[in-house]
Amino acid sequence: MFEGFKDERVGVGEVELRVRHAGEGPPVLLIHGHPRTGATWHRVAPQLVERGFTVVCPDMRGYGSSGKATLRPDHSQQSKRAVARDLVTLMRHLGHTEFAVAGHDRGCYVALRLALDHPRAVRRLVVMDGVPISEALARCDAKFARDWYHWFFFAVPDKPERAIMADPDAWYTADPEAMGLDNYQEFRSAIHDPATVRAMLEDYRAGLGVDRDHEEADRRAGRTVGCPALFLWSTRDDMEDLYGDPLAIWRSWADDVRGLPIESGHHMAEENPAAVVAALDRFLAQ
Repeated sequence: MFEGFKDERVGVGEVELRVRHAGEGPPVLLIHGHPRTGATWHRVAPQLVERGFTVVCPDMRGYGSSGKATLRPDHSQQSKRAVARDLVTLMRHLGHTEFAVAGHDRGCYVALRLALDHPRAVRRLVVMDGVPISEALARCDAKFARDWYHWFFFAVPDKPERAIMADPDAWYTADPEAMGLDNYQEFRSAIHDPATVRAMLEDYRAGLGVDRDHEEADRRAGRTVGCPALFLWSTRDDMEDLYGDPLAIWRSWADDVRGLPIESGHHMAEENPAAVVAALDRFLAQ
């Protein structure tokens, strides 16, 4: 994976991040989701480099090989604000004061927080397979509670860790061939690490508390994303089943947003990288 990329560790203050990066040209930061690592982009990142971009693929704090922050009672050590702050520091360390950002799944919440908290740094925003946490919770009904029960189970103290670590492979089922063997091995190493599993759960615990509070404060203050934004959603995921027109939700968060479906299951960067690359290239090159 990532032939020709630098693979290094960078201190960003509270934690140290593992990051792969390569290329010359406009920088784009790719943020993975749960329970993946930066390796989820292994079929997308090299193609973006070939198309003239500088591509940065970190493991978020807590995830993969990156550092784990000291736990706090309110879970704010894993808040999207804290993760966004890490990534701005990382990009500046690599020489990028302005950049595009694309985030998938839990990474899309970090990408949104980056655009809201650091508007001078983010020149274009791509959010993939998610709506803002506060919007999802405001629309929570019996269907959401049934299909997305893990959001609430993960918030229970200690029990999720015990359930997952009893058999991580059974909890986090994945197809090695579909993922790519190296990507799968990196993912599997992460899910067998108790500290990583705890940090990933803390991501969800922060989501139900401080992250939701931050988003609701943005709404009260009238803050929106000022840069151009793109929403990508998987046709074989449940965005449309849950929200009807999920793009309509994003229109209330961004001044200039467009949308595009990707023929794929949830992990679109692994399942249909050609379509993801084409969509990102077309949007980011404008």
